[in-house]
Amino acid sequence: MKFWKMNGAGNDFLILNNLEERLPAEAFPRLARTLCERHLSIGADGLMVVEAPVQGGDYKMLFFNSDGTMGEMCGNGARCICRYGCEAGLAGETQRVETTAGMVTGQRIDRRRYRVRLNDPTAIRLDYPVEVDGVTYPCAYVELGNPGLPHAAVPFQGLRDTDADMLRELGRRLRWHPAFPKGANVNFYELTGQDQLYEHTFERGVEDFTYACGTGTGSVVTVLTLQGLVSGRNVRAQMPGGELVIDVEREGDRVTDLYLTGPTNIVCKGEITDEELSL
Repeated sequence: MKFWKMNGAGNDFLILNNLEERLPAEAFPRLARTLCERHLSIGADGLMVVEAPVQGGDYKMLFFNSDGTMGEMCGNGARCICRYGCEAGLAGETQRVETTAGMVTGQRIDRRRYRVRLNDPTAIRLDYPVEVDGVTYPCAYVELGNPGLPHAAVPFQGLRDTDADMLRELGRRLRWHPAFPKGANVNFYELTGQDQLYEHTFERGVEDFTYACGTGTGSVVTVLTLQGLVSGRNVRAQMPGGELVIDVEREGDRVTDLYLTGPTNIVCKGEITDEELSL
């Protein structure tokens, strides 16, 4: 099997073109679990599979988390796969990508930067406090697309300097909290300046922190925009893996368009020879 490995602000992915490989759908969860294991295989946060379009897009993207579960969508993954689609000749500089959560449009800004229109917010709860061990955290809750990709937005003072193990345990508790029946990606954030924030995301399906989360950043900035704490224009989010930029278009309390812009990096291209897959 041929593959590309890419990352977007440190959020890393493997890409398989199933238009060429013609693998059965039931193979993808095991492929994701095996290939995304960092010590035993290539390693990644997720696996993206290119399939034939069925709804008028240029192609379809299937996304699998590193634990083998299927994800509704991935913002940084969508930016990376748009670069793949452009450079592999599947689409032009502007493209339409079908995802499980709905259609995503992407645009090439320059050789390495891509902008995608994320799935629309389909559920927004700006005041959704959640209690853990007697402490109430002032969460907000957002779902993007249909079926909705669930995100909790959690303000957290002193985020950069917080003990990593403590924050990881809190992220795990919130991710599985009964307040979120679908589970949730947990986005801790702290405002650091005008239209600037720092963010760290505990991702569902990875079950740990990742270097960046595009849909999480879009969800956090959606909340902050509706709360009047950021402008919604060119909002810059710093994460361990780099910077992402969010633009929010709105009509009153309704978000009409949500855009994510950031870098892509082609790490390597090659052939998968992992012998564990032949067992």
